[in-house]
Amino acid sequence: MKKLLFAVTTDLNHDQRMQRICSSLAGQGYEVELVGRQKPDSKPLVQQPYKQHRLQCKYNKGKLFYLEYMLRLYFYLGKSRYHALCAIDLDTVLPVYFQARKQRIPFVYDAHEYFPEVIEVTDRKLIKATWTAIERFILTRTSYAYTVTQSIADIFYRKYNTKFEVIRNLPVLYPDAPAVKEPRTILYQGAVNAGRGLEPLLEAMVGLDAKLIICGDGDVFENLKQLAEQLQVAHKVEFKGQVLPKDLLQITRRCQVGVMLLENKGLSYYYSLANKFFDYVHAGVPQVIIDFPEYRQLNEQYNVGLLTTLNVQEIKEKLELLLTDDALYQILVANCEKAKQALNWQHEEQRLFRFYERLWQV
Repeated sequence: MKKLLFAVTTDLNHDQRMQRICSSLAGQGYEVELVGRQKPDSKPLVQQPYKQHRLQCKYNKGKLFYLEYMLRLYFYLGKSRYHALCAIDLDTVLPVYFQARKQRIPFVYDAHEYFPEVIEVTDRKLIKATWTAIERFILTRTSYAYTVTQSIADIFYRKYNTKFEVIRNLPVLYPDAPAVKEPRTILYQGAVNAGRGLEPLLEAMVGLDAKLIICGDGDVFENLKQLAEQLQVAHKVEFKGQVLPKDLLQITRRCQVGVMLLENKGLSYYYSLANKFFDYVHAGVPQVIIDFPEYRQLNEQYNVGLLTTLNVQEIKEKLELLLTDDALYQILVANCEKAKQALNWQHEEQRLFRFYERLWQV
């Protein structure tokens, strides 16, 4: 049995992409371990069909966190023998790469995003230069890599002549579960961070007869609560905080409209393909979608929502249209049903299986 280890810096309970990847590979007969971090507010681990481990750090943010986590991860990986090691994004890549070299086993790089172009990095020249140097060091030495969109794969190939497979972050296709829609409900799910278009979304709620539900947490969570008070829309905005994936699915199915907004602050966002886009599709929830390349291409193909800019009036008009035009709404719901038959993890995981089967082929 091949033993695989995946390393992340996220909360293991809420990383749906890694839960899908690890569960699928465990179901294929691999012995899988997922290593993440213990945060001060981490809840007990949800049981999974693979091994989980959290590393506890003294520091929880900034340069000292990354340094401490990398050191702890390096020494943890040295305690066991594996058949392959996989780093998720650049913040885990150095210890995983050097341990793979030391153990003489395949090293895999999984780019969930275009890391030097994330909003927290792209405007900070020294930090961006550091991550870019790490990226160049790793990707010019990597034979096995995959990412979430073709746009990002193309960038890596142009920059480093390194071929990336594309394994999209698609939901598992579950049997249809009828859900009663709560009328005039709008849902945002995902990280509550800067650059997610949440400020214009709150502004669009002014004068809009609807309820907004925000599921997620992040660095602007409290600021958004204050903004909702200032805009006098707090009475129709519900901040739920972190929600477990199984509970989030039920909430999503009950909402009438989903929101998928991003600001164009860095190429990672511009070429992203967030799982919430597909989660809305699978829940039969038409959405208002930012007009970025990957989303535009998918919506032209499947027509599951309305494209928008971040103009507040345009967002409000698109939301109001989905809330009031029943004929249009039912067309988009039917399109969601068709789209999810193609855009699901049962199809996408076949690419994952083929990728890992190649690791040990001569």
